[in-house]
Amino acid sequence: MFVYSSKRRALLALTGAIGVTGLLAACGKKDVQFKGSDISGTKLGQDMAMQDGSGQVRTLADYQGKVAVIFFGFTQCPDVCPTAMAELSQAMTLLGDDAQKVQVIMISVDPARDTPEVLSAYVQAFNPSFVGLTGTPEQLSTTAKSFKTYYAKSAGATPEQYSMDHASSFYILDQQGEARVLASGNSSAQDIAHDIRQLL
Repeated sequence: MFVYSSKRRALLALTGAIGVTGLLAACGKKDVQFKGSDISGTKLGQDMAMQDGSGQVRTLADYQGKVAVIFFGFTQCPDVCPTAMAELSQAMTLLGDDAQKVQVIMISVDPARDTPEVLSAYVQAFNPSFVGLTGTPEQLSTTAKSFKTYYAKSAGATPEQYSMDHASSFYILDQQGEARVLASGNSSAQDIAHDIRQLL
């Protein structure tokens, strides 16, 4: 027969309480596994400040409550950007009703040519809910640095026929505006939709 001291009983009770609390916490925590790279905790994009189609400056705070998918591109991009936007449009279709909880945002790396009106018309041709953000060169520089993304002007046959080199990744942010996933530019609509669902 075992005899437990009052101190030992108190210790066992405390240990049991901690164990139960841990189990309850584990039950409430969603186990997320992304197809893209997990960038949780990086705080990428926190200095985003660009203009929407009406000329209003938008920050990540404006999109809290939704999962945001952010892509850097430009309207005169011949292949990468339209392909990326088409994949995002398909991802929205795959999400069904959950697409209402998502905001796709294209940030222009070519503010000289991509006026708010031009950019809005471009992104909404892929999906009416998509948002285009442009701005001054200074706004773009600050925003791009915040996401640690790359862009540069590439000379063309004439000064007006230049192109833009840029990274083609998708940044997926959770409903609190925290960067969570960096998806490759050649990610499929299925993979993008999968990672978005992990954050809904």
